[in-house]
Amino acid sequence: MIQLNHKNLIVYQRSIKLVTEVYRLTENYPKTENFGLVSQLRRAAVSIPSNIAEGSSRKQEKDRLKFYQIARSSLAEIDTQIEISVTLGYLSLGNIETLSDLSNQVFAMLSKMLK
Repeated sequence: MIQLNHKNLIVYQRSIKLVTEVYRLTENYPKTENFGLVSQLRRAAVSIPSNIAEGSSRKQEKDRLKFYQIARSSLAEIDTQIEISVTLGYLSLGNIETLSDLSNQVFAMLSKMLK
């Protein structure tokens, strides 16, 4: 792999952990959700570090901020999908503590980067 600067960003590193946690949590969803919530959650999670990486490679601040905003929006998407998952009984509040902590940390860091 190429050693690019975005890999040194704590927000990027935490977002990679967040992806891993989403994949772990969705392993035991019903098979009927593979093309529903599981796919949506995983794509939104992967979108976060991907957009952080792409944004950090942009020279113009306006372009960087656009990608950081997309990453933050993907976090909001995950939050909604996790709430739905809890409501449907696929996850419990106890299952999502690590994910919640990582989500809050990444959201706060991205918010700071957007100011």
